[in-house]
Amino acid sequence: MYQASVPVIKKMLTNLSAILGKGKAYAQAKGFDGVNLVQSRLIADMFALGVQIQIATDMSKGGLARLAGIEPPKFENDETTIPQLQARIAKTIEFMDSIRAEQIDGCEAREIKFAIRDNQFEFTGQAYLLEWVLPNVFFHITTAYNLLRQNGVDIGKRDFLG
Repeated sequence: MYQASVPVIKKMLTNLSAILGKGKAYAQAKGFDGVNLVQSRLIADMFALGVQIQIATDMSKGGLARLAGIEPPKFENDETTIPQLQARIAKTIEFMDSIRAEQIDGCEAREIKFAIRDNQFEFTGQAYLLEWVLPNVFFHITTAYNLLRQNGVDIGKRDFLG
């Protein structure tokens, strides 16, 4: 369970930080404020790039904490710049690095229960990782990638995969 979660998510967050760096460089080269990228959306009813990254990091730290049976750190969700979002990713990775394999391995049958607004969720540890955490992390990282790409940042599949 550890090998299927922590290294995979850590790599994707590292790649996300790198493509954000390319977004910052792109904005500087084109002479506009990177905040425009942070606030960009694919469509009006979707979250902006900054929120996509906040959700990807929240899902990463929260999901892994639930699997490990520990409390995740709380972040303020107040990032407005690319460097702030990169710092958030770095804090998430730092937290992930504190989780030991023995905290997660063997949690396949652990009951995971939580609520989001009025919705109640129940999973086993394995289903939670494979059906909830990983798909959500990948969705929000992919959406962040797509937002940067849509705005002209020169990134491709190799950047996404690392």
